[in-house]
Amino acid sequence: MASRSVNKVILIGHLGRDAETAYTASQVPVTKFSVATNRRWKDQQTGEWKEETNWTNVVLWRNENVAPYLTKGKQVYVEGRLQTRSYDDKDGKKQWMTEVIAEDVILLGGRGESGPPDEGFSQEGMRSAPRPRQTAAPSGPPSGGVTDDDVPF
Repeated sequence: MASRSVNKVILIGHLGRDAETAYTASQVPVTKFSVATNRRWKDQQTGEWKEETNWTNVVLWRNENVAPYLTKGKQVYVEGRLQTRSYDDKDGKKQWMTEVIAEDVILLGGRGESGPPDEGFSQEGMRSAPRPRQTAAPSGPPSGGVTDDDVPF
């Protein structure tokens, strides 16, 4: 039997800082930013509401014009994969870092925010965000012969 594995991350959160774009030695653009996600729960012992914020570093490759739109506080949808890498710090000590390598980044929020609303960025470049599908209302009474007159409210 073949073994399977999945490495998929989906985040919806707010940018913790303005995105920064740099270039590799071969002039490939790489944009980095952090996303804050919150978790809220009720403490079972005290009954108090508690909240924690998790900060996730995100890397988006080959999109050089996205940084002006990815500004601190903007809400984003990020889809990608986890990657862990190591490097030696200035003291020569090995450090490990886990980050999300983004495949899609979509700006969320209303039109009141600056920048193009509902625009997305992916490995292939800028694209429109997916729109919810509109379904046509069924014509005639619902299945089972129930009509609006049969509903008590």
